[in-house]
Amino acid sequence: MTGIKLLITVFLLIAVIFPLISMLSYLPGANVSRIVSNPQFRQALINSLSTAGMGTVISILIAYVFAYCIARTGMGRTEIFSVFATVPMLIPSISHGMGLIILLGANGIITRLLGLKTTIYGFWGIVLGGVLYAFPVAFLMLADVLKYEDGSPYEAAEVLGIPRKNRFFAITFPYLRKPLISVVFAVFTMIFTDYGVALMIGGRCTTLPVLMYQEVIGLLNFSKGSVIGVILLAPALAAFIFDLLNKDKGNQSFVVQKTALARQRLRDAAATVFCALVCLIIALPILVFAFLTFVRKYPVDMTTSLYNVITSLEMGAGKFLLNSFIIALGVSVIGTFISYTLAYFTARTPGKTSKLLHLISITSLAIPGLVLGLSYVLFFKATFLYGTIAILILVNTVHFVASPYLMAYNSLGKLNANLEDVGFTLGIKRFAIVRDVLLPQTKLTVLEMFSYFFVNSMMTISAVSFLSTVGNKPIALMITQFEATMQLESAAFVSLLILSCNFLMKGFIYFSRRRIMKREGM
Repeated sequence: MTGIKLLITVFLLIAVIFPLISMLSYLPGANVSRIVSNPQFRQALINSLSTAGMGTVISILIAYVFAYCIARTGMGRTEIFSVFATVPMLIPSISHGMGLIILLGANGIITRLLGLKTTIYGFWGIVLGGVLYAFPVAFLMLADVLKYEDGSPYEAAEVLGIPRKNRFFAITFPYLRKPLISVVFAVFTMIFTDYGVALMIGGRCTTLPVLMYQEVIGLLNFSKGSVIGVILLAPALAAFIFDLLNKDKGNQSFVVQKTALARQRLRDAAATVFCALVCLIIALPILVFAFLTFVRKYPVDMTTSLYNVITSLEMGAGKFLLNSFIIALGVSVIGTFISYTLAYFTARTPGKTSKLLHLISITSLAIPGLVLGLSYVLFFKATFLYGTIAILILVNTVHFVASPYLMAYNSLGKLNANLEDVGFTLGIKRFAIVRDVLLPQTKLTVLEMFSYFFVNSMMTISAVSFLSTVGNKPIALMITQFEATMQLESAAFVSLLILSCNFLMKGFIYFSRRRIMKREGM
């Protein structure tokens, strides 16, 4: 067992730690002071901080109200609203930027319909795209916090006659404080390190991720790219350290009493209208993708046509879709196996090695995709892996391993800690305990892990952008290719393909879960 732990530790060192060290090794050769004092760099940093800051505030405000409507009002169809709110997570961030261009660009549908004179390109375009991209994550985190909040303090406040306006600051805010800081860090980091939205709709408002992309892809300036990469690591690293040192205690009660939901027709109607409006805004870019795919050339030629579908397929969409499917399937199988194995050792076999494995496993939470991709270029460029599908499977596995690992870690940690000891006493091997006891108990978690790896691998453009070639290119990168040549109709078709694949996977996982739960009477 010690040998397997050692083998996994070596793998993580090679796949996570050594590539980062390789990127950091370029810093001494870079003129850091000259790069940092460059006006272009400073403006990009200001743009990144301001757009991420504004996007974070708006995302969290909307997400909190949406989560509150779901968790604390008597409105109906909350499950449908909750599912719909997560749809933006199924398409690449660059698609959100493209959707805004089609809706609010110079020739956008809404722009032409309302005769607007303003432009979506620049600061506000990045902010709006960032909100669309980050809102689902903020909503899921806040909804989870509100779901498990103890309702007894609110009942006591009601009995004591404490006004409703005072309950937020006396009860809700103290409870939300630590989780809210985690949400702020998570959302800020997502927007700050994303280059898809800014690349598509930023215009002259260049952000640090876009500058890094231009320096590495366009100019092969790895030293400057490494300096920017280290700066992009800063907010993610701060969030990682905060979560490590301030684990959310949540509710300290042993028994959580659900908050009573009193029916109030006016409040519930207002909540329904708000949630419906948010879902409509989420749906508009996706509906536009479907519309644009079957229009020959918007807005010049509005005739219905399969021209863009045929053009995309002739340019290799079928081949690249197959690449993406192979990558996503490989990452799902390998990633689920690795993360579950890691979680088993760290949750079920305590010791110093387990603590080290746990720390390395969650380190990828603090590594933005662009930074990880650049570090892989610098570390693996002279190896047989470079330029193959295998390296894209590896980088995506590392990029997304932390969340599925934590899913398995939490699930395995809740099971009886004495199972292995009893098994050893009866002469049952560890592998048999995992196969016959632990896996059946956690199979629903395994399904969610598989789904998480697949969906994210299908839509990511960050970690793979520096590593893809014509031979191993995933379909998501065709969106940047079409964006560069202003073939937005073909880019819309590619976005629909990715969305459809992820919908099918989510549907498969949903019905698999229902079948398992029905069979076991859950």
